[in-house]
Amino acid sequence: MKSDGEIMEILEAYDLTKSFRAAAVLAGCSHHTVAKHVAAREAGKPMAEPVAREKITDEYLPKIEELVDKTRGRIRADVAHQKLVGMGFEGSERSTRRAMAQVKDAWKLGRVRVHRPWVTEPGGWLQYDFGDGPSIGGVKTVLFVAWLAWSRFRIVIALRDRTAPSVFAALDRCFRIIGGAPVYILTDNEKTVTVSHVAGVPVRNLQTVDFARYYGVTVLTCQPADPASKGGVENAVKVAKADLVPKDTNLRTEYGSFAELEQACQEFMAHINTREHRSTKRIPAAMLTEEVLRLHRVPADAHTVSFGLARTVPPNTPMVTFNNAMYSVPSHLLGQRVFVRSHGTGPDEKVVIVHHGPAGPVEVARHGRARPGSPAINDEHFPGYLEKIPGDYTPRARTGAEAEFLAIGGGAVAWLKEAAAVGTSRINVKMAEAVSLAKIAGVIDVDRALGTAAIHGRFAHGDLSSILQAGRANITTHAANEDTSLTQGTGAWAAITTISNEVKP
Repeated sequence: MKSDGEIMEILEAYDLTKSFRAAAVLAGCSHHTVAKHVAAREAGKPMAEPVAREKITDEYLPKIEELVDKTRGRIRADVAHQKLVGMGFEGSERSTRRAMAQVKDAWKLGRVRVHRPWVTEPGGWLQYDFGDGPSIGGVKTVLFVAWLAWSRFRIVIALRDRTAPSVFAALDRCFRIIGGAPVYILTDNEKTVTVSHVAGVPVRNLQTVDFARYYGVTVLTCQPADPASKGGVENAVKVAKADLVPKDTNLRTEYGSFAELEQACQEFMAHINTREHRSTKRIPAAMLTEEVLRLHRVPADAHTVSFGLARTVPPNTPMVTFNNAMYSVPSHLLGQRVFVRSHGTGPDEKVVIVHHGPAGPVEVARHGRARPGSPAINDEHFPGYLEKIPGDYTPRARTGAEAEFLAIGGGAVAWLKEAAAVGTSRINVKMAEAVSLAKIAGVIDVDRALGTAAIHGRFAHGDLSSILQAGRANITTHAANEDTSLTQGTGAWAAITTISNEVKP
């Protein structure tokens, strides 16, 4: 087949010579070729159009089209090939695959779904969705991701579950972060929003309706498989998970606590909202300053009906009572109001405590179900607390004499505890004696002697001096060697004999 350039040369040669043979000599081809292209030009037909060749699959195309249409384009080529072989097809599987690909492309071409871009206005739409967060201490977390459709401002909040109170608390925090509430809130058809469908119409959850009425917003659910309206927040979830969930690709280490995950979410929002968005070519934080003028005001107090029962933390004990049992809260909430609710049933039941602060409602504690008389306590809620054990007393000096005695050391402390436990009399006099001995014999030796007296229970008058003298006595040791022996000699007997002879008359 001639190329386009060769065809133009052939036609040009014919236009110059008006002879098939002369043009063939100039173009270097057969005069029959020149005649064919000249005739095609005169007839107004496309030149150099490839001639369709018969294929071995042409006879079976109606069956292939039937299979593709019946399975809505999902049938595999190898399955179709087996059916064609059963009908007498003698071609290869490769031929079947080529024919299947052409038929599928033609079938899909007439059924392509056309998406119209979703044009939003400032202050109109806030979308939210969820993503699987990292596991902390073996417990899975949830990433709540919200997205303002016009400004592309993104909010990521770490949650411990996807229950209605947690979602409402997250939405309240979103409103306070962006500085207002939009007209519409768009999300999926979850149980927290939609309880059922009747004839394709979603039936709203009463708690969601109450929440929406309180904040003056309208909660809507998106149409199934509608990326034009909800694709933005789904993409935001994908980006948040890629950055916040520890993976080999982002080099993030495991989180040690839930507070670390919350801090990572704050850093992620600060980063992603201050860089240029690829669609708008503007910074989302800058666009939010324009959109906030179209948002309506958020109530000063959060919607607390679904958060649970209100409780006031005592001013000196960070504990609250719920269903006749007590649960601890962080110590910085002393005197504050919190909301307590239960979540789950059976062994997995949890008691969730929420505090509403300037930034919105925040979950501050989560305990297992406690029994009356057996409070649920988290040691982290009592910083600096020292457990007091009966019988384990810590001596504290109240007078100068007591301070001098306790300053001797650990032996003095042990002596005082043991002496007091056995009811030793005149302890103050003996303590003063120990202080005087320490000035004479040294603090180290007296402290050691007091420790020895505490161990052996010697608290009588003079025991301390005796122990001190015994410890300071020089003890002569004897050792056998090549020149001396440990065997007793007769020198002592000789001395006795000598004395006896001297006293004779």
